[in-house]
Amino acid sequence: MRTRILLLLTLICFYFPMNASAEALLTAAFIRDNQLWIKKGGQEIQLTKDRYVYSPKWSFDGRFIGYIDGDEKGGKSDLFIYDTREKESYQPYVRVETSDFKWSPNKNQLAYNDHGLLNVTKIKNGRPQGFENVSLGVSGFEWFPNGKEFIVSSQSNLLPTGWGPILLYKIPIEANLAKDKMKHFFTIQTKEPDLFGIDADYFKWSSDGKWVSFLVVPTASWSMDSNTLCILSSQGKHFQAVGKMLGFNDWFKWAPSANQLAYISGEGRFFVENKNMTIAEMPTSKLQKEYTPKGYVDLNLEWLAKGLVIVARAKENKEWKEGTVPTMFTSLYAINLKTGEQKQISFPRENELDENPQVVGSYLTWFRRKEEHNKGDVWVKNALNGQEQIWLKNVDYAPMFLTPEQSL
Repeated sequence: MRTRILLLLTLICFYFPMNASAEALLTAAFIRDNQLWIKKGGQEIQLTKDRYVYSPKWSFDGRFIGYIDGDEKGGKSDLFIYDTREKESYQPYVRVETSDFKWSPNKNQLAYNDHGLLNVTKIKNGRPQGFENVSLGVSGFEWFPNGKEFIVSSQSNLLPTGWGPILLYKIPIEANLAKDKMKHFFTIQTKEPDLFGIDADYFKWSSDGKWVSFLVVPTASWSMDSNTLCILSSQGKHFQAVGKMLGFNDWFKWAPSANQLAYISGEGRFFVENKNMTIAEMPTSKLQKEYTPKGYVDLNLEWLAKGLVIVARAKENKEWKEGTVPTMFTSLYAINLKTGEQKQISFPRENELDENPQVVGSYLTWFRRKEEHNKGDVWVKNALNGQEQIWLKNVDYAPMFLTPEQSL
């Protein structure tokens, strides 16, 4: 009997290896061949045809996906919404043209910037439908965590004496262009070269809502080499310039449960050197520490948990001076901020690179592509010690995941 049991166990292990991974229980909106798809568990569903879709974003509860229907030349950028319950795409108004839209943090309401006019959708039969004007003269914006107000930036003006200050406002969603409802929030007094900029954008709130981070962006050519990462308290009273970095939205992120701001510091538009994963401790940004070893660059980051950061890291290339910009072959590393331990956790093959790490619940995901290819595959592993597996094949870029707080 004992021999038969051992034989049976051997056969089970042979046909069903213990390291085989079950399908990751994730939901994502993604783009394949310029079309919008979703994947839930193991099922992939195509949602659009004959369009040129980009920038998909989930609503706060996961029922809706906002996206832009554009074209290859950038001649149009029409806002559409896909309703997962009714299984249809529609426009919230006859035509909405925008490239900057954001869902409310606590309801299915969509705000968008239409050439400097900030609008917010109404709600009709449970769906975002129609719109109301909020404010003119808007450059960048973000919802306040309470979903009742916006923080809004207005680009500075060029005066005979130089560029003026950048003004920030706190505006209620029902402002309806009323001047008396536009409350001044903060004035960013810019100056060269320490804090020069003509605009503020990419607003992100800390987990407790006490701080908002954003980039102060200089004129176009200058901004390709350097922007200033800043923070401002939720009452608009305490402002700090944190450091210099490139203008990538995913290169600075708040910790999930602490007032720590991780960012890729360093100036210069080329990725070959001077790109360091840095942690700034609030409330004073003077407490900073770089974690990138000498001889390397970090080109993206994500928080896996409190005190644990994932970076996409490559060897620096100081020898390159001109000609075709070299590909930086990144792989993922985990950094323990408390112990300082750093460990490589992804191992792409030759001529492959891993980028865009994202954390969804207990899962770590990333985008793997070959050199000189834009399309690639999405890989996933459950926690650091899980077995990696391909979750999506042949997608245009990294997907937009539904978080555990949302439901579909």
